[in-house]
Amino acid sequence: MPHPIHPHQSPPQRINMTFKSAITVSLVEEARGGPFVYWDGLKDACEKSAALGFDAIEIFAPGPNAVDEAELKGLLQEHGLVVAAVGTGAGMVKHGLSLTHAEADHRAKARDFVKQMIDFGGKYNAPAIIGSMQGKWGGDISRDQALAFLREALDELGPYAAQYNVPLFYEPLNRYETNLLRTVDEGVEFCKTLSTDNIKLLADLFHMNIEEADLAAAIRAGKGYVGHIHFVDSNRQAAGMGHMNHEPIIQALKDIGYDGYLCAEAFALPDSDTAARNTIEAFKRLTA
Repeated sequence: MPHPIHPHQSPPQRINMTFKSAITVSLVEEARGGPFVYWDGLKDACEKSAALGFDAIEIFAPGPNAVDEAELKGLLQEHGLVVAAVGTGAGMVKHGLSLTHAEADHRAKARDFVKQMIDFGGKYNAPAIIGSMQGKWGGDISRDQALAFLREALDELGPYAAQYNVPLFYEPLNRYETNLLRTVDEGVEFCKTLSTDNIKLLADLFHMNIEEADLAAAIRAGKGYVGHIHFVDSNRQAAGMGHMNHEPIIQALKDIGYDGYLCAEAFALPDSDTAARNTIEAFKRLTA
């Protein structure tokens, strides 16, 4: 339970009025061991993240009906949290769906799954994320054809998300996870080819550490397109646990007027509680 506020005690102040902190919780058993901080249910994640001072949680759920709406709304209200975003990766991890699959019926099922996740997140004003569901090109599908399929999907899904007054986040991934778009610049150029303007980029510092020559410069070049940050270190552990220099990155985010979430999509190393604590301490230090 939250600590009571005494009559003459001021409410706790937010650490920073520009950046907001968030932390990931996975409900997908098939992904256990992946880069998510909390794994033991929404109640556990909400209690612990609120106690540390996080503003929000990012939910990785098996599907749109995996979360009890009344339970989640109650937990958010009780702990003063919101939902920063919802992942769609279970569509790939659990159901094997890809937006760039060769078969039209398969792609339609993938788009329908994303729509259902958009509906789920929309109840909490939370954007959905397209990451692993973007798929890859290869075999009978050329890169141009795969990008055409991805463009078709985003042009359908972006306007669908707009009914909830939220964007749809598209995440460039590193070379070991996709062979489509891997840098912020490639993401920006691709967004310019879309008919919808409701797609924003998720800039994940782990992926960027592999693909970008200069992370701060990449963020500045993404001005107007970067809508969400996965806030981690070079080894995909909590910020401060690797060799990444976060200060220029934070300055670049300030320079582009970014006012969204810095969300820990990090390995629970050495354990969830330590990873969460290390993240919030880095957040305080870097954004003070």
